[in-house]
Amino acid sequence: MHKAWVMRDYSGFEGLTLEQFPDEEPGPGEVRLRIEAFALNWGDMDLMEDRYSYSFSSFPARIGMEAAGIVEATGPGVDDIGIGARYSTLPHFYDNRGASGESLVVSARYLTPAPANLSAVESASIWMQYLTAYYPVVELAKAAPGRVILVTAATSTAGTAALEIGRKCGATMIGTTRYEYNRDYLMEAGADHVIVTGAANDGFADELKALTGGRGIDAAYDSIGGGLMNQYVGALAKNARIFFYGMLDKDFPQIPYAALFQSNALFQAYSVFNYIEDDEMCAKGIDWVNKALAAGEISPTIDRVYPLEGYIDACRYLTEPRRTHGKVVVETGAAT
Repeated sequence: MHKAWVMRDYSGFEGLTLEQFPDEEPGPGEVRLRIEAFALNWGDMDLMEDRYSYSFSSFPARIGMEAAGIVEATGPGVDDIGIGARYSTLPHFYDNRGASGESLVVSARYLTPAPANLSAVESASIWMQYLTAYYPVVELAKAAPGRVILVTAATSTAGTAALEIGRKCGATMIGTTRYEYNRDYLMEAGADHVIVTGAANDGFADELKALTGGRGIDAAYDSIGGGLMNQYVGALAKNARIFFYGMLDKDFPQIPYAALFQSNALFQAYSVFNYIEDDEMCAKGIDWVNKALAAGEISPTIDRVYPLEGYIDACRYLTEPRRTHGKVVVETGAAT
């Protein structure tokens, strides 16, 4: 038996309950992990209110796609994963097999060995943020010296990961935040410039042009959408790309077609899931992140760690304005 947090409707995290379930045996191509730690993500919050790009097929359902744990059992056809090894999950849509509990059965294709020399908490905090940022920054925007990339809501873990990755590649990184007190954090993370956004940002595009010598930005890595997009599109360089991957503004943006025409720019609704499903791209991302971790060029920041029973408190904390940043993680105590 194991404990797991479940939801029975789309009422949000306040409706979660901690319940007991029998351990599930892994089927063909599957692995059962005894979960040591799982991390929270903004996508979890949206999914719990049915505002995500996917919906659950049925209830009760479990939340969470990012975890680390010890392999307890493997199903038929899984020959390269050993019992007792620590593995991390990769981003994917998990439907009713979320990681918010002590045990998880998952397809072996969505597992990778936990990075060497990292704790379980750290190993549960790697793949969502770094792979989400890796594909648009490295593979699609071609981050390199001379390229300029805008990262909105840059204090998010995926935003900070983009700054780290862009700095490693030599690109000029511009991060946004709503609060001046986040400036030093973002500069340390990898931002060359920080723009503090407010209720009115009529000068946003002008500021971006000034920072780029009038050239504009080559890419925007945008988790906000809403009205902010319309404030920076006037600073798109020729052939720029907008990677829209979140809705912190809660609404889909009105796509600014006129600005896209003028800059020959592309708007891409981006999901890391599509690249995880591509075997070649998935392997490239994992290899890049592992090498960068080993070299000390990127490193996860852990903000707070909660016990399993504190999952709802962890969700509340994630949704509050914070002066400290990094991953919010739940440690289950189920494996040592």
